Amino acid sequence: MAAPHFRQRDPCPPSAVSHGVGIAGILGLALWTWIARRHGMDGPYAGFAAVAACGLPMILWSLLVDRVHRNPSTGIDWSAPPRGWRAAVETGLVKIAGLWATWLAIAIFYCLARWYWQGSYRYSMELFAWAAPGLILFSIPYVLWLDRLLAEPRDACFAFGQWVIGGAAGAPDMAQVAHHARAWTVKGFFLAFMVSIVPGNFASVIGWNLTDAISNPVDLALFLIAVMFMIDVCFATIGYILTFRPLDAHIRMANPYLGGWLAALICYPPFVLMGGGGPLNYHSGGAEWHVWVQGQTALQWLLGGWLVLLTALYAWATVAFGLRFSNLTHRGILTHGPYRWTRHPAYLSKNLFWWFSALPFLTISGSLIDMARNCAMLAATNAVYYWRARTEEKHLSADPAYRAYSDWMDRNGPVPRLIAWITGRTRDPARLQPAE
Repeated sequence: MAAPHFRQRDPCPPSAVSHGVGIAGILGLALWTWIARRHGMDGPYAGFAAVAACGLPMILWSLLVDRVHRNPSTGIDWSAPPRGWRAAVETGLVKIAGLWATWLAIAIFYCLARWYWQGSYRYSMELFAWAAPGLILFSIPYVLWLDRLLAEPRDACFAFGQWVIGGAAGAPDMAQVAHHARAWTVKGFFLAFMVSIVPGNFASVIGWNLTDAISNPVDLALFLIAVMFMIDVCFATIGYILTFRPLDAHIRMANPYLGGWLAALICYPPFVLMGGGGPLNYHSGGAEWHVWVQGQTALQWLLGGWLVLLTALYAWATVAFGLRFSNLTHRGILTHGPYRWTRHPAYLSKNLFWWFSALPFLTISGSLIDMARNCAMLAATNAVYYWRARTEEKHLSADPAYRAYSDWMDRNGPVPRLIAWITGRTRDPARLQPAE
């Protein structure tokens, strides 16, 4: 009897990123972490070196194995003769003006916003100040070289440069100007945050004594969770740095919807609502999970293992992006790894993690009011992430590739099918039929 062919009839749409690029990054990060632990290097620059050690193998894999620079989505036409230098300079100088004006605007924002000069953010500012001269110089040959290869060099950066220069450069496409502004707002805001938390996450792993880490299930779980968070932060930081067309990691489109921006920004400093003292703080009178399982070894293994698994899924969801992680942007549609199970594996795993790590229905004080408030605030936090997910789907649905993936997920995704079964929701029959 012939084997069934249902999988061949409804294959998952291809992913914009391969498994290999994420694996290459993990190996590079693991090697540097081993070296740093061996030599006791846990300072902030050793932490940023971990980002480089993770990113370089991913760049090499992307170019040498996946050959992403050949993807049509880069906008680079390698088959055509390069444009002449005169033409490249004409467009390139306008783009350089736009790029430098963008960096100046971000620098002014950093200077005016007080929180960038407090706490861990100071490291970000110091690193950016150190890198600025090199970036300015590097941008000139990079832009001119790239403009010789682009099929259409008059992109969003060019439009923004036209807007900066004024009438001498021609009338700008204001839709492209808005796209450029949104994309760089995302990069400027989130990159500073990610760089600021790299050193602490790296040091939290290097500082562990492995003998202590494996001495009991609680410490083992806390160590492994720290490792997962370090992986997540390093990959996310790389994503915000490497928004380059030759890597096919450029921002296709930043989210144009105000609701998407609001939902994302309230989850990050300085606007975060869920932190200590925030209106959605769900830790009042509570304690972390390991407090409630003291002396109960079986529960320590069970709950600790579950939290490690959830954190691993969360980190895997970021690793799957390879070079392309970023909030509020479209940089290619992922359909591999945990994105075969659900459209939002990171949101699902982190929200479950918060329930099982904070246990908001338990309080040290025994106050029923604190219990009710904490549960309500965590439920509100979950609602914020549901809102984020919906705004992201609205944004990405403009791409036919995402609509095809979303339809496939409705037909085959374990999590959407489970939710539909639990809720009794009737799914759209048209989306349940695979394309012929």
